[in-house]
Amino acid sequence: MPGLELPSSMSVFRSGLLVLTSPLSALSMRLVPILASAARLVQDTLYVHLQPGLSLTGSTQPRSTYVPATSEVYTLISKLYTDADIHRHLDVRVLLTNILNQGSAPPTLGSVQNLSQPPEVVLTDFETGDGGQSNPVKQRLERYATSCYSCRPNLISVLLYPEYELGVSDGELPLHPETNITEEPLQSYSDVVVGGTFDRLHNGHRILLSASCMLAENRLLVGVSDKDLLESKMLKELILPFEQRVAQLTEFLVDIKPSLRYDIIPLFDPFGPSITDVDLKCIVVSEETLKGGVAVNRRRMENGLAELALHKISLARDSLHAMNEEEKISSSSLRHRLLGTLLRSPRKDLSLPSYPYIIGLTGISGSGKSSIGQHLAHLGAFYLDMDALGHNIYLPGGLVYDQVVEAFGADIVNEDGTINRQALGAKVFGDEEQLKRLTDIMWPAMAQVAREKVEEAAAQGKAVCVLDAAVLLEAGWGDMVHEIWTAVVPEEEAIKRIIARDGLSEEAARKRLQSQMSNSQRVKQSHVVFCTIWDPVVTYEQAEKAWALLQKRLKED
Repeated sequence: MPGLELPSSMSVFRSGLLVLTSPLSALSMRLVPILASAARLVQDTLYVHLQPGLSLTGSTQPRSTYVPATSEVYTLISKLYTDADIHRHLDVRVLLTNILNQGSAPPTLGSVQNLSQPPEVVLTDFETGDGGQSNPVKQRLERYATSCYSCRPNLISVLLYPEYELGVSDGELPLHPETNITEEPLQSYSDVVVGGTFDRLHNGHRILLSASCMLAENRLLVGVSDKDLLESKMLKELILPFEQRVAQLTEFLVDIKPSLRYDIIPLFDPFGPSITDVDLKCIVVSEETLKGGVAVNRRRMENGLAELALHKISLARDSLHAMNEEEKISSSSLRHRLLGTLLRSPRKDLSLPSYPYIIGLTGISGSGKSSIGQHLAHLGAFYLDMDALGHNIYLPGGLVYDQVVEAFGADIVNEDGTINRQALGAKVFGDEEQLKRLTDIMWPAMAQVAREKVEEAAAQGKAVCVLDAAVLLEAGWGDMVHEIWTAVVPEEEAIKRIIARDGLSEEAARKRLQSQMSNSQRVKQSHVVFCTIWDPVVTYEQAEKAWALLQKRLKED
């Protein structure tokens, strides 16, 4: 790491504190290289402390001073989060403790603020004249950091200058930042409200929440979407549980501004308490949710309440967004990136043979799982289609033919002696008792045949066997596989596919889905998830990603 002399064992830290001392106008132009330098040292949480003009030289130990909450400061914070988004491993948190808004009385500085992830290293952009190797400056930096925040024992200090200037000289930078910067103080309000899904807290959320915290003097009310409000979200099955979203949100907010009171509540409709809370004075919205803010004020007026000040923030652009991802930094893009990856570690089941490694592939009817299974076969897996096995075992002479005919009557038999699947389906779909009667016959026989086929795969030297089964989880076959992979698709899309593929009525297609485990229930038990709503090439890319990651895991084992 050029310019940074660290012991090899200390080259990467889980958490760090970045103290930024450059004037705001200069800092705005240096953020990209500074963050790149910090990202090489910190692998998880990076706290950022803004203290423009702080000097780490001289005989006096530096002390924190207040930074006024201005448009300039907010613009810089917004730019910092946007620039940091390319470092996807970093959880960046700009600390607002020393940033004072207009209506707040300054608290007493000097007390140490507890952070949820105490820093192991403190970094700074402070410019020294000796190539970044000034021990007195490092010592002052360490003392300054520990006087402000809870840090790990044996805190390490790193002077980033001149390392962050590598490849970027001041002459190459624009004279002014891209955005207009003004020193106009931000208007503050006693009680502020903001809402959102806040799934997998990202830098767009952090900009929204930072603006809300800078505007709030006493209380921030945060509405977190839940239940019906999640139904229209892309890849809703991958949205974190409400409690987990609230925990992440709370940790972030308490870290960046512990002096505020936070009321975090579930939202079951678009308005929540924003239209009834008399103490609220301001609502923070984005360009996308501005109409919602206007609707809130309309409802407040109908309820005889004062309108809220509308504070609109700009959306942060995701410079690395891929196909089928949004141009803005968004939770749906983060969920999209999870497709084909390992969501949770597989269990170690000593009763399962280690070879071949068995993948259970499942999904609702119309989910497109079979296209994934066939692509995995193309990549080298032994592909076992359980639906085809099911058809074979109730052909005349098959394992369950006589039992099925005896249980459901001769009227399900065609003239050629085969079982009429549509006639059988009409008897069982929508009738839980009859469906259970059929599955009690079919599932044990299918499991027996599947085990025999897996032994065939082993004999052929196949390292991976994919067991494609719509009823994998309902049948209790999860114990037969090492990992569960699930294909999801919105229910309405699945219904369209079932109608087109099987010639069923919409009512019959809905009944079929209602008799199956839902997408969400499957995902909760899955290790890898796919979505087939887009073009086939996107589905194949997900399958190839999952296959490559599986091969890596198998080699490591």
